[in-house]
Amino acid sequence: MSRPASGRMMSPRERDNRRLLRARDAIDRDYGRPLDVPALARIAHVSPSHFSRSFRATFGETPHRYLQRRRIERAMALLRDTADPVTDVALMVGSNSLGTFSRTFRDIVGVSPSEYRRRARRVAAPVCFTKSWMRPAG
Repeated sequence: MSRPASGRMMSPRERDNRRLLRARDAIDRDYGRPLDVPALARIAHVSPSHFSRSFRATFGETPHRYLQRRRIERAMALLRDTADPVTDVALMVGSNSLGTFSRTFRDIVGVSPSEYRRRARRVAAPVCFTKSWMRPAG
């Protein structure tokens, strides 16, 4: 067992969860950069296959799907709050293909990025509330 800064012994499960949280934090922070399972597994200090299994067991979805949702969540905000073209939004959130971005957006949100922009309205609320209310469920 290892000791965190608090001095209390950390169980193997707690240690594993902290490693997974570090990798998930990296996805949240660096969603616009190229990220893949081997890179995220290195952050968690585990093998790629163990990382994928553990991430899914802990968070209920694969690392790739979590990354997709984070990218789409950010794209939703950009589509709502800017006039940037959909292609630029796709590039800003880390997508290299407009077709893949649009297909993933529709799969998660239920409408195309252009349709979402037409329907979306700015919400007069703090960003933390907006993120929670607008979070894609897919």
